[in-house]
Amino acid sequence: MSIVTVQLGQCGNQIGHEVFNALCSDIRGTHGFCSQKENESYRDSCRERFFCEQESGVPVARAVLVDMEPKVISQTLSMAASSGHWKYNHQSHFCQKQGSGNNWANGYSVHGPRHKEAIMTLVQKEAEKCDRLGGFFTIMSMAGGTGSGVGAFVTQCLRDAFPTSFILNHVIWPYGTGEVIVQNYNSVLTLSHLYRSSDALLVHENDVLHKICAQLMNIKQISFRDVNQVIAHQLGSVFQPTHTAAGGSDYSRNPLGDLMESLVPHPEFKVLGLRNIPQMPESSLPYSTFSWPGLIKHLRQMLIANATMEEGIDWQVRPPPPGSSSHSTTKPLHFNTSIANLVILRGKDVHSVDLGSFQDPSLYTPWLNPQDAFNAWQTPRAFNKYEKSAALVSNSQFLLKPLDNIVGKAWNMFASKAYIHQYTKFGIQEEDFLDCFTTLEQVISSYTHL
Repeated sequence: MSIVTVQLGQCGNQIGHEVFNALCSDIRGTHGFCSQKENESYRDSCRERFFCEQESGVPVARAVLVDMEPKVISQTLSMAASSGHWKYNHQSHFCQKQGSGNNWANGYSVHGPRHKEAIMTLVQKEAEKCDRLGGFFTIMSMAGGTGSGVGAFVTQCLRDAFPTSFILNHVIWPYGTGEVIVQNYNSVLTLSHLYRSSDALLVHENDVLHKICAQLMNIKQISFRDVNQVIAHQLGSVFQPTHTAAGGSDYSRNPLGDLMESLVPHPEFKVLGLRNIPQMPESSLPYSTFSWPGLIKHLRQMLIANATMEEGIDWQVRPPPPGSSSHSTTKPLHFNTSIANLVILRGKDVHSVDLGSFQDPSLYTPWLNPQDAFNAWQTPRAFNKYEKSAALVSNSQFLLKPLDNIVGKAWNMFASKAYIHQYTKFGIQEEDFLDCFTTLEQVISSYTHL
């Protein structure tokens, strides 16, 4: 099944480009560490998922590019075309001249409705090219105006136009210090609207990505491109083809459906986080060896201690003892409770890996059976030059602190009516803000009481 990617705003378009780049260089690589037959079926499966073939033989990304200013889209189109390995369809983009001025309300109430028909026509055309449509993957930031405002609007339109298709929103969480004064407003409005229309939100935090670039990738002057390449690597490690437990020897047919089925058992809980191990500069790979037991041990501790990378994990955090009564009161400090986890293994000897430590009932909420709460996908085909690599997608309490933080900051501004007039002039009233705060307070409360 195929996935249509919708890239929204500057951030969404730049990340989308890096994602397709990573997918394409991975399937072109000869570093699969697996049989030729395995390699070929992996390549075919990836192409069906993310690209459509043209007579010229150059794969074309199944993507729609949307921005309210032209610069980033024209750069993205030409960079993809000049790579010679893949390209975007030159008819599948929509841009305007004026931008959204970092104002969510401008994107959501003005640009979205005004250009709805043009954008949705492009999406419809892209969807019709798929033999079987698996769903939509949108990429956007929360802090600005176009990605967040137009992104939230387009997600609602996708839900209306494709009521039975899966929608996964990939959301970039802004830096804590922030580059936009109203980013907390924009974030609260975006998240609460997406919560109503999306099947799941996959969140990447800018601060975490920055840390990975600095500490694991050893990059001195970190650019947005460096950050985006880390995101692309992590997304590729989830969306490239794998064998699911039920799928036998064939590659999974419907990655978005499989992801939702594994990780979103209840519509109140739909925030997903992603961790990867190992991550290092390509130059260090020849000097590194990894064992599966070591990787799995680190990945599990990253989960329960809510560590975002393999450096600096707090090894003191332990799961609560079995049989402890109420989960939330007796829980050890800093312990990150999960609703559901998915581990994805790629590379050499994946069939011999023991994942029993992820089936420990104390990691999960009491209302789900650990057998249902944990899933594993795998493939002997290595990803992106890593001989062995593991990804963990988790529906857990990982985002509680940043979410509480952003809602708190937005509420303080709202209570003193700061910048509200910039939103009301585009039709977003104070009641709309209050609705959004209520939605997110409910999400915070639900995750807190796991």
